[in-house]
Amino acid sequence: MFTFAALGPTEWIVILLVVVLLFGARKLPELARSIGSSITEFKKGMKSEDESKKQP
Repeated sequence: MFTFAALGPTEWIVILLVVVLLFGARKLPELARSIGSSITEFKKGMKSEDESKKQP
């Protein structure tokens, strides 16, 4: 099974360089913020779903 821990530092550097080339250095902070807010919203949705299942 594939895990991210199997990737070494060289592989991570190559992946980072590819991402910078694809999106550009100016877009990376915006992309990171967008991903972070998406994860936060997903967690909020999961939490509210769990709470609604607990209440009859």
